[in-house]
This record gives sequence, structure tokens and C-alpha cells, in this order.
Amino acid sequence: MPLDMRQSSAFSSADIREVKVHSVSRLWEFHFSFAEILPIDIYRELSYRLVNTFKQADIRATFDIQAETVDFSQPLLQAYYEEAFEHAPCDSASFKASFSKLKVSYDGTKLLIEAPAFVNNDHFRKNHLPNLARQFEAFGFGKLTIDMVSDEAMTQALREDFTSNREAMVEKAVQENREAVKSLEASMPPTEEAPKPKFDFKERAKQRRVGFENAEITPMVEVITEENRIVFEGMVFDVEKKTTRTGRHIINFKMTDYTSSFAMQKWAKDDDELKKYDMIAKGSWLRVRGNVENNNFTHALTMNVQDVKEIVHHDRKDLMPEGQKRVEFHAHTNMSTMDALPTVEELIDTAAKWGHKAVAITDHGNVQSFPHGYHRARKNGIKAIFGLEANIVEDKVPIAYNPQDIELNEATFVVFDVETTGLSAVNNDLIQIAASKMYKGNIVEQFDEFINPGHHLSAFTTELTGITDNHVRNAKPIEEVLQMFQDFCQDTVLVAHNATFDVGFMNANYERHGMPIITQPVIDTLEFARNLYPEYKRHGLGPLTKRFQVSLEHHHMANYDAEATGRLLFIFLKEARENHNLTNMMDLNTKLVAEDSYKKARVKHATIYVQNQTGLKNIFKLVSLSNVKYFEGVARIPRTVLDAHREGLLLGTAYSEGEVFDAVLSSGVDAAVKVAKYYDFIEVMPPAIYAPLLAQGTIKDEEGIRQVIRDLLEVGRRLNKPVLATGNVHYIEPEDEIYREIIVRSLGQGAPINRPIGRGEDAQPAPLPKAHFRTTNEMLDEFAFLGEDVAYEIVVKNTNDFADRFEEVEVVKKDLYTPFLEKSEERVAEMTYQKAFEIYGNPLPDIVDRRIEKELTSILGNGFAVIYLASQMLVIRSNKRGYLVGSRGSVGSSFVATMIGITEVNPMPPHYVCPNCQHSEFITDGSVGSGYDLPDKDCPECGTRYKKDGHDIPFETFLGFDGDKVPDIDLNFSGDDQPSAHLDVRDIFGEQYAFRAGTVGTVADRTAYGFVKGYERDYGKMYPEAEVERLAQGAAGVKRTTGQHPGGIVVIPNYMDVYDFTPVQYPADDLSAEWQTTHFNFHDIDENVLKLDILGHDDPTMIRKLQDLSGIDPKDIPADDPDVMALFSGTEVLGVTPEQIGTPTGMLGIPEFGTNFVRGMVEETHPTTFAELLQLSGLSHGTDVWLGNAQDLIKEGIATLKTVIGCRDDIMVYLMHAGLKPKMAFTIMERVRKGMWLKISDEERNGYIEAMRENNVPDWYIESCGKIKYMFPKAHAAAYVLMALRVAYFKVHYPIYYYCAYFSIRAKAFDIKTMSAGLDAVKERMAEISTKRKNNEASNVEIDLYTTLELVNEMLERGYKFGQLDLYRSDATEFIIDGDTLIPPFVAMDGLGENVAKQIVKAREEGEFLSKMELRKRGGVSATLVEKMDEMGILGNMPEDNQLSLFDDFF
Repeated sequence: MPLDMRQSSAFSSADIREVKVHSVSRLWEFHFSFAEILPIDIYRELSYRLVNTFKQADIRATFDIQAETVDFSQPLLQAYYEEAFEHAPCDSASFKASFSKLKVSYDGTKLLIEAPAFVNNDHFRKNHLPNLARQFEAFGFGKLTIDMVSDEAMTQALREDFTSNREAMVEKAVQENREAVKSLEASMPPTEEAPKPKFDFKERAKQRRVGFENAEITPMVEVITEENRIVFEGMVFDVEKKTTRTGRHIINFKMTDYTSSFAMQKWAKDDDELKKYDMIAKGSWLRVRGNVENNNFTHALTMNVQDVKEIVHHDRKDLMPEGQKRVEFHAHTNMSTMDALPTVEELIDTAAKWGHKAVAITDHGNVQSFPHGYHRARKNGIKAIFGLEANIVEDKVPIAYNPQDIELNEATFVVFDVETTGLSAVNNDLIQIAASKMYKGNIVEQFDEFINPGHHLSAFTTELTGITDNHVRNAKPIEEVLQMFQDFCQDTVLVAHNATFDVGFMNANYERHGMPIITQPVIDTLEFARNLYPEYKRHGLGPLTKRFQVSLEHHHMANYDAEATGRLLFIFLKEARENHNLTNMMDLNTKLVAEDSYKKARVKHATIYVQNQTGLKNIFKLVSLSNVKYFEGVARIPRTVLDAHREGLLLGTAYSEGEVFDAVLSSGVDAAVKVAKYYDFIEVMPPAIYAPLLAQGTIKDEEGIRQVIRDLLEVGRRLNKPVLATGNVHYIEPEDEIYREIIVRSLGQGAPINRPIGRGEDAQPAPLPKAHFRTTNEMLDEFAFLGEDVAYEIVVKNTNDFADRFEEVEVVKKDLYTPFLEKSEERVAEMTYQKAFEIYGNPLPDIVDRRIEKELTSILGNGFAVIYLASQMLVIRSNKRGYLVGSRGSVGSSFVATMIGITEVNPMPPHYVCPNCQHSEFITDGSVGSGYDLPDKDCPECGTRYKKDGHDIPFETFLGFDGDKVPDIDLNFSGDDQPSAHLDVRDIFGEQYAFRAGTVGTVADRTAYGFVKGYERDYGKMYPEAEVERLAQGAAGVKRTTGQHPGGIVVIPNYMDVYDFTPVQYPADDLSAEWQTTHFNFHDIDENVLKLDILGHDDPTMIRKLQDLSGIDPKDIPADDPDVMALFSGTEVLGVTPEQIGTPTGMLGIPEFGTNFVRGMVEETHPTTFAELLQLSGLSHGTDVWLGNAQDLIKEGIATLKTVIGCRDDIMVYLMHAGLKPKMAFTIMERVRKGMWLKISDEERNGYIEAMRENNVPDWYIESCGKIKYMFPKAHAAAYVLMALRVAYFKVHYPIYYYCAYFSIRAKAFDIKTMSAGLDAVKERMAEISTKRKNNEASNVEIDLYTTLELVNEMLERGYKFGQLDLYRSDATEFIIDGDTLIPPFVAMDGLGENVAKQIVKAREEGEFLSKMELRKRGGVSATLVEKMDEMGILGNMPEDNQLSLFDDFF
């Protein structure tokens, strides 16, 4: 602003009255006051500067002025009148054109506009003059009345002007017309089109954009019907782009402004226009304008977007200067089960972005965020403080307090109960004390007094206790009642149910009135009952009185409660005397309190932090013990266990669930000081966090909360312990609150956090507190009531000082720690050479010797021998139990693995080897893909038929080029043998070193969607579909449960212990589980410890079954059987036509090749060699390897099945044969197989392409590399294909065995009725399902059944029969072969389970079933199943019942 204006006297007394900030619509309203109306040029300058400055920050600023004195001088009025038409309400075209040039004056009462008669009408008066009045008010003129006066002279002048103008215009037009005609005639020959009237689209669009820039933003929640020209601002959370057949593009996206969400559509006519809308991406903030209409497809309101613009979104910032920012010491991540939302990465990123030097992670009872938090904090250069919010319990909760040597039988007891207005002895009042003095089971005296609290009782108190204002109105004063009660209790044993509450309340009141506190013995009947009757679920007064039939007429009225408690006491004393031989009070705590009484103890929260490396191991131990040994509902840590592991840990007092907060509330500061000695610091939270305590009635009002915070500060001051302000973070942004609400409410009313307050229809759970991540300034504002200095101390100074006490800890180790097995290196080397000599002779051929040498150098040098040895031991053990073991993954790339028996895949180049004299021939030029494809040949040395083997797989694909990648040996055990193999691991390494690999299960998108719909239903909300999706996205990803990997077992080295790496727990907290799992998700530590993959698979089970049926050793089956290969090109070998079985090849039921997708590939490619089958296996399991890639190359004849890229290893082998250096060939393979080819830098990629072209690699090959996203290892394909060919061998040569094994093991669904009814019935049912599938109506069971029926059909077409279920011949679970017929087992019948099947078989051994009734009784078969069996004709004409009729003989 120019200096003279800035120094103007107008600003000297100016003031800002108020600023209103609208965060969603980003509008700021300023309200100024000035001494007088501003000169017009100063006003315009102020307006221009204010609006434009804020516009740069994407904020719309408006302002109005209040002037103390108003000057109505004509020049000022006229200037402001003309200015008015530049502002929004008055700038409509018709109003501005008709009025802006008119004269105005002020007559002392109103503003008069001198107007021509034709605008002096009701339309302008009603619709436009009020806008003008409002604008003048904003200028500072106050409330003005505005009217018009007709100016006759002006009206007349305008009329004449118009008439003469019109005549002149008509004359001019006629003249121009004449001249135009003349000139037209003159220039007739070249007839040209008349120029079109100029219509400036650009200008029009520009005007529209300006309107869009300044348009009013509508909150989404307000739009509930179709509307035009609406402007929204918000964040995009979902985008989908589609292209129509005509080449137009449609962008469907969804936006939210956090009031609601909306679906949007934007069309683009071509690729160039589509590029303009690249800003429509997930996470971007946009302003959009368009029409809201009902979409015909989705039936939801959708905006058709016309204009779209990216806007700047301003995140919350921490406004405190560097060095004055807080540290958050209490934050939850999405690993706090069903409670908090942010990932640990989001939490740490936010703290780092705000410039905080550290942040603590304190999840509920677990440390599953530690590994990710550790890596992220190091990346961001911020200190992560690792902690947890633990559940602390007392080891033993006593039955007797202040016990004395008293014979219980002879004692006099005072059984008492108090009623209060709330749970806090500090904030709430006593309103009734009642007691019964009892001796030997009889009441000898009673006490019952009400106390007037000095205020009205709340409805809640009256409803709970039955005590009304009338009861307490004329009661005695409290001192008198307390004194009377003390006298009444003299020389007795006090008894109460949940005595800590009653005694605590009495003591607080005694202290308040200067009386001695209770020191006599006290017995708690609640703990007495828990220890006498641990099998009862509930030990409240109500349930106990019901169980022991003690009358309790008004529960929660002290006199009735006291009497009932007294009756129970003597029942318990009798039980203790007779069944536990307990008569002395001293024995109650020593002989009766159970060892596991911690299970029933009340949980108190505390935050525990890791100060150093020792502390980390201790916290791992504590988490493990709490999950494994002391788990009861939640992971509990008994106090003595915490004491034993406290080294290296610091303790905080946690939230309102912590015992220090509890003590302040229930017993006052003095009691809290005693409790707080145990802790290292005191936590206080913003008053907003304690809000639920108000709803629950625990604290009366806001001032009560502030007082508790002051009391906690006092506790810290007395103990000289730091008080830290913490935020109990459960989500990052305030807007995320709704996601937590949805997650928490989904737990149902059973969860303590959702316990309804109030009764009947009005019952609602306590509101959840505002628990976002607060910045330093937000936190200082929350604690401002303590005064600036105290607030700064607890928010900034103390948290920073305390953060400095923590050392850097290493949560995740850097190296791999393999277990130790005696002489593993020697044993692996020895077994390798022994087998190699046996096959290839001694001395070994150079090529074999070099390969072994290279591999052993890598394996032994990196300490991997133990992994090989362990795998070998597992395979051998399973083989001894009669099962083959298949290998998965790339372990088949290792020749050492082949030699020691881990895998059957031989990775050497294709070769012949003589089984007799060990002579061998290797083919190393790449001309043959697999040894199995070599022509048969006899050994030239001794004439024996050569064995053929070798698949040409480089070792690098297993251990990396430098041989130091952690090997991942995956083994496929038979599903039947998997549990035994798992136990073998324990046996080999020891139970304390073998754990199942743990997993963490989070809320999936679909589950979250269900939670949102449930929340809508339970809390009466109505969300549009886009909003439901947004809420589901926000609520997904929170930890819900834990589990275990199906086959992964983690082995801890025996020179360390598991707590060096991870805590342990049971999967899903199932304490009866056979295995403990790692507490961390095993991916977090997979680079530090060895994981063995011991998976269950059907193939080995199937091979075992075929071996049992046929007696053929699967290892003797040839891999190049011509009949088996014929299956891949036609059906003749099966003796059927393609029409009969509905598929042109014999692939049905062959593992890996039987799916529709692969069958289609087989039909297109007709593989004839083993190498081509490997290609197919690779092509079918990769991503973007076949579709849109190899398939097109083969169709267009550019490449063949043999030459396309199928498995990842092919790339390396092919490029090495082409002449590239091995290291480069390996790197290219690694880039391609992970889909990284297009993501690496152009420079790197061009280097590879150049090298490939130099070595004559064709362009189609290079292009094909660019499309691949994921590739299969060749060794994995070879292992699978080998298993598949063995199964196929039986299908061709021993069909009945094959079908028997297939139906016993592989088939998922049966329809015995159809299957046994013959070929026509089978074909008819298949056609039925086929039609349903076309219409997308088939269920999953029907789809599975179709697969089964395809094989039944094939079997029947091949001349075999599918028999009926037979009550006396069918097995429980296995198919039985009877000549050329298969007899199904009982389990094949729908609805008949394995247990019933076994029971039928067992029952029939005892004798035949004489009737249906007997079948039901002895066989355990339900009436429905008996009926089904009867319908299928299985039961013949079996009678309903065994009873003989008297008259049978007569007829």
C-alpha cells in the first residue's frame, strides 16, 4: 500500500472487530471498524490488497466496515454508489446497466436515486435495492433505506435520444445496405462467403473461468437433490479411467470435503484432452464445477464435471519455533487392536514434518509396530521412542486386609455397604451407610442412616440406588453419622462386597472430618467368592444371591445389600471351614488365594518405554509372558513380573485407566502420591481427552477435569517427578475421528468402551474423545488454564528433557543369524560329492566339478549349509514315512540341493549319463531346453541305455549373482504329512527355537464396508454410496487379529534366544494352540532369522495314493513317455473324441494344466516337449507374460512357444548364450522379473538395450521384456511339471487308479445322485450348470461340481462305471475300486460329515441295519440323510422300524 495511504489518519483508530474462518470452504470473513467512512481510493486499495494477498494462499477473503460517524456528502455517496456495482450482489447485468450511471443524494432519512420512469418499478425495488442497501452497510454507511424518484427531464431526454437514435440507426442501416449491394455487384465473379459474425469463444471461456475462481463453494452434505452449477472443493480418494469403444475417455472419480462425499464424472474426447486432466489423481485437492444429476447406471447423485482446477491444500502446521516443539509420548498406531487408525509410518512422518525431534509409539499390549517404526524413524532422522500401553495387574488380590489372628467362628462381624452419588471419594458424596452386626450367623444389631449431600440427587443416582431427595432431606449431618458408625464398628471385623471401594470411601470421609481411618481387619466377600468358586463366571452381589438363594429385594440400596452380604459371608465361612479346613483369619490370604488370582484382578493401564537395548529385550519378554503365560481376556503383566524385568524400562502413568489417575479421583492427592512413587513420570492429557468421564458421571463438570489435572501436577511436584502432557493419539487429523468411531462401535455393546449410559431407548455409549495428533500450539492452548509457564513446562520442556533420556536402540538386526547344526558344512559337502560320484563317476566331469565348487563356495561361505542340511533332514524323514516331497520356488536352481535330495530338478545343462559306467555327455550350446527331450541313446562305452536329465538353470537365480541372497527353500509336503514335518523342525532344532511365522490380520476393505453399513443402521445415519466408500477406506487396515503362516516356521539360532528378535504369542490369542508364533509379522524379521516353508499340497498325497493302489514307484516313471505327451495334443490316447469330453486335449484333472486358462493355452500351442511344458507353466503363472505378450507373438508367427520368454531363468541363459556378460544377463533378468524394466532410469535401460542389440537380440524380445510384471522361476515350473506328468502317466496307463485318487483327494464337490445315474444324467447336469455360468448365476459349489462332472463324464466315456453308494461296501472317506467300477465313500454324500461316515462303518461291523430307525440310532445318521439315501435307492426296501406286527403272519 502506498506510504501516504498507509500513514492516513483513517487507519490510526482502525480496529479488527472479528475474523471468522470457515476451514472447509476456505473463506475468511473480516469485520473492521473505522472512525469514519474511508475515502474511496483508500477503500479500493484496501479491498484490492486484502483479496489478492489471501487469494495467493487459495483463501477467499471478504470484509465489511463499521464506521462510528457517517459522512453523507454527495461526492462520497456518488463514488461509493458507483463502486457498489463492482461487488457481487449488485453486479448483475441488467441492474448495473440501468442504474450504475444514475445520480444519488441523501435527504436526511434515506438515499434517493434519480431514475428514469421506466426503471422506477417494483421489480428493481424488490429484487435489487435490498442488495444495494446491504452493500452500503458493508461500506460502513450502516442500515440505509434506499428509494427511487422519477426524473421526468431524464425520462423525456432518454425517450427523445432513443427515438432520434433509432431513426439515425435505421437510416444508417439502409445506407450501408445500399452500399453493400453495390459493392457486392461490383465484385460478383469470385463469390465468397459472407464473414460470420465474430463470436469470441476464448473471451467467453475466460469470463467463465473468472466466475469459477470466485464461485461460492457448497459443502457436499448440503446437496441432496439434482442441482445445476454447483462448485465443490475437496480431496480425490478414488479414480477410475475407462475408454469407450469410440475412443472417448471417461474419468469416474470420487471426492470428499469431509462433510460428505460425491461421485464425479468427467469426459475427455481424446488422449490429448485426457492428459489435461492428469491432476485428477488419488490424494489431489480440486475445485470442481458442474451439474449434479441422478446417474442412470449407479442410481446415485453424480456430478457431471465441467470445470476442474487443482487447489492448494494447507495441512496443519506446528507453529512453534524450532527448539520449542513438544514430543508426543502416548500415541497408538493401527496395531492397537480395533482402536486406532494411523500406520506407524504416518505417525512418524507427521512428527517429522512438524519438526518434532522424537515421537513415542504406545500400542495397547503389543509392540507389532516396532520394526516399521524403527526403519521409518531412521529414514526420517527422528528419534522413535518404543513403548506400549500395558495392562498391569496385582499378582494376588487379598481377601482380608489388616488380618489378625482371629478364629473366624468366634468373631463378631459388621457387614456394611455404602451408597454414593458417584465413584470418586474426592468428588462424590456419601448418601447412605447401612450395616448389620452379626455373630454366628445371626444379626445382633443394625445400623441404617441416610446423609444429606447438600444438593439434589441426579436421576441416575436415584435410578441406580432407589434413594430420592425425600430419603436424605431430613437426615443427620455427616460428622454425626460417621461418629455413630465408628462407635458401632468398635472391636469387630468389617465385611463388604468389593471392600476396597467401600473402605476407600469411608476413609476419605473420615480423613476429611479429622477422624481416625479404618485400621481393624476387613474381609472382602467379592474376593472370598472368587477364590472359593473360581468356576463361576460372575461374582457380583446379584448373581451370588441368586445362586445361593439369599433374598435381595432392592439391590443398590445399602441396607438390603448389607444384609444379603452378611448372609453370603456365613455361607462362605462354612464352605471354607468344611472344604478347605480354614478357621483362622490369617490363613485366608495364604491358603485360599489362588495362584492365578491375577486373572480376575482389575486391569490398570501403564505406559512402558524402552530406554536402552536391555530394555528392548525386557519389553519383548514382558510382551511374550503377558501373551503366553498371563493372558486372560487381555495380555496381563503381573506387577512382580514387571519388577523382575524393569531394567532399561521407564514407566508412565497412562490414561484415566491408570492407577495414579484412579487414586487422585477416588482417594485424593495423598493416596495418589503413594501410588505414583512406582512410576518415572506422571502423564496428563488435554481436558478434551477426559470428556468421556463427564458422560459417565465420574467427574461432574469441566472444572472437575481441570482440578484433576492440577492434582496430578501436585503429585508430580511432591515426588519431584516430571509431569508430561501427552495426547493419547488415536488418529492424525481431526477429520479422521469418524473412522475410529466406526471401528470402535463395530465391536458392539459388549465392549467396555461401548457400554451404554442411561436406560431404554435413550441409552448411548459415552462419546469418544477428540484424540487427534495435536501440534505444540494446539497442546499449549489446551493447557492454557494452568497459566503460560506451567503449560510450556509440561508440554514442551518436560517432554523434550525426558526424550533425551532415551538411547538409540536396534529393534531389527542387520545380519542373518542362522541356527547351528553340528558339522553342517562337512555333511553337506560330503553328501553332495558322494551322490555326484555315484551318478557321474569319480573323477567328476569338469562341468559338474566346477558347478559344485562354485555352489559350495557360496553356500558354505555365507553360512547357508545349515539351511540345506535342515531341509534335507526334513525331506528324508518324510520320504521314510512314504511320501514324496515336491520343491517349490527356485531351490531347484541349486545342483547341491539336487545332489542331497532336497529337489528332483537337475539344473545342469541337458545331458546323458550312463547308469552303469557313469559316462556322460553334456549339451552346452543351448540347442536343447531340457534333458528329457533328448532322443534316446545308448552309452557308447558299455551299451547301456543312457539316462537323460538337466534343465539348464543358472545357480544365480537362487542365491543372487554374488551368492549371498538368503536362500528361501520352500518344500511341498503331502497335506497328510505336513503336521509331522512341522514337528520334525521342533525335533531337529529344539522347541524353544522353533516358532510358527506370525501374521497380523487387519480389517479388509469389504469388512470395513460392512462396519460402515452397521454404523449407519445402529446410529440412524444415511450416507450416500460415495461417502460409505470413503468411510470404509478410512476404517480399513486396523489390526483385528493375529494368525500364523500356513507353512512358515521360524528357526532361532541356538546360541541366542527368541527375545533377541521378537516377542512370541499364540495365534489369535488361542492359548490351546499347539504352536506359539512370532509376535512380529514374520516379514519384519525375515532377513534376520531363518524361515523354513513347509507347505501342504495335494500332489504328493495324490502320488502316494496312486503308489499305494498300483505298487508303482513314482520315481521310476519316465518323464518323456510318448503317450503322456500325446495328451497335450489330442484325446486319441484316451480312446475318446474331443466331442465326447468337451475339450480338444486330454488335460482334464492334470495338476497345473487342467484349469480353463491353461487348457486354452495348450490348445493354442500344442506343446510336444518337456521344455515347452516348462514354458507353458511359466507363461501361465507369470503376470503379463502370456496375455498381450507371448500369445500375440505366437499368433503373429513372430516367435514360437520354444523361443518366447516363459520363465525368469530363460532370460539369463538366453542372453548368456547370445554373448552378454553373465553379470549383465543376471541384472536384466532381475529387472524384468519384478516388473522394474520400465521403472529404472532411461540411461540404465538404454545401456541394456544397446548391449542386447550388439549381440543380435531381436527387437520383439526386448519389447517383450518391457511388458512383464512378474515371472516364475524355471525350477519351480520343472518341479510342478514333473509331478503333473507322473499323475498324467496314471491317467493314460492306469485310468481306474487315477480316477479313484482324483475323486478321493482333489475333487471339491459331489452330486452322488447325478454321478451314479449314468452318462446322460451327467451331461444334462453339466449343460444346466454351463447355462447358469454363462448368465453369471452359478454358485461356487456348482462351479466346483462342474469340474468334478467333467472328469466323471470322461471316465464314463472311457468305459468305466461310477457306482452307487453301498451301505455295506462303501468306505467312510476313500473311493473303492471294484473291477471297472468306482464305489463312492459316505463323505461324498452332500451333508454327511467324516465323523458320521466313520460311525456308519463302525456300526455296520456290529451287524446289519434292520430298519431306518436303527440306522439313525446306531449310525448317527440324521432323518434328512436317511430320507436322501432312501430316495437314491441305497436302502433297498428297508422298513421304517424294527417292530413286528402281530398280524403279519395272517396275511
